[in-house]
Amino acid sequence: MALELREFRASRYRSLTRIAYPVSDLEVFVGGNGVGKTNIYRALELVRSAAANTLGLDLAQEGMASAMWAGPRMRNAPAQMSFSVGLSEPGRARPSYRYEVVVGFPQRVAAPAFDQEPQVKEETLTFLGGRRPVQLLHRKGPSLAARDDEGRIVEVDADLLASETALGRLEDPSRYPDLDLVRRTLLQWRFYHDLRTDAASPLRRPCPAVATPNLASDGSNLAAVLATLAHIRGDTTELDSAIQAAFPGARLVIEEPSGRDVAFALRFPEFPNREFEATELSDGTLRYLALAGALLAYRLPPFIALNEPEASLHPSLMGPLADLVVRAARKSQILLVTHSETLADAIAGTGAAKIRTVEKRDGATCIAGLSRWGEFRDDDLEDE
Repeated sequence: MALELREFRASRYRSLTRIAYPVSDLEVFVGGNGVGKTNIYRALELVRSAAANTLGLDLAQEGMASAMWAGPRMRNAPAQMSFSVGLSEPGRARPSYRYEVVVGFPQRVAAPAFDQEPQVKEETLTFLGGRRPVQLLHRKGPSLAARDDEGRIVEVDADLLASETALGRLEDPSRYPDLDLVRRTLLQWRFYHDLRTDAASPLRRPCPAVATPNLASDGSNLAAVLATLAHIRGDTTELDSAIQAAFPGARLVIEEPSGRDVAFALRFPEFPNREFEATELSDGTLRYLALAGALLAYRLPPFIALNEPEASLHPSLMGPLADLVVRAARKSQILLVTHSETLADAIAGTGAAKIRTVEKRDGATCIAGLSRWGEFRDDDLEDE
């Protein structure tokens, strides 16, 4: 079982000075350049990094000075950022678990550390599904305690580096089952923002012929994802429909693998005797096929985030892409960040989601109509 994302909070990360957001099955954020849409996407990706125990590395690659909110903060307040998610069992409206991690610069008086490395200052996991909140994990600095399978709070000697997360480090399902459930859920999340289409793109290369449930974040297993639908599931109805909507008369060709690799090609109606391999396809055509692979895969992840999927796509493809997104949202939670009002309007026209407008006020990213407590005004108030 995978948990569902019900709420998300971030503070003092880039332009996200403080944001609390209730998450539905399909979230669409639209706004201009520089308002911070990608920061919302990236903050959620960093929560997954905490589960993978790469949060410190990923923030270091961004540069802590760049990642930290550059605006004013309260006097004597430490330079720290925080990320939090509320997760629930499927069908439950309110969060059953809340995970939060706080990251800051190293303290010179504490353990030895590199000058600018990100360090975990505090980390908590709380169970919210009972009559009162129950803390399952609490870490403050080097001190770590967790509730074991018998319900006891015990000190844990995990030999944690300050740049590591307890969520990613305590891999003991039998002793910490709730912690394991949260970690496994987050590790299944997929983020698609770098589906390259240049000549050296992984999308253009054959890949090992292995039955593959979903698309890798870089799209490197696209051929295997498509072949799995064609030859393992034996049903490409949805995929064929998506291709017809985008490229009328075109047909996807996926030969059953006879060797170690698998590839795909497209046949267009104007060239009925010619198969165009992935190396020959236009950037837009290839990117659309990759998005179809991500959203129609054999087994969708519980949560999929798309950052500007419209890049390289002709405006005529916004309708077919909207249909792909809405279809996927029936099986998985989808969060989409876009510049394209055409794409946002196409999704809104299906009635599957409300479009959230991202703005910037005094340097901080805001979502129109969202209160600082994470609630939206009702429709009647918004229309006045």
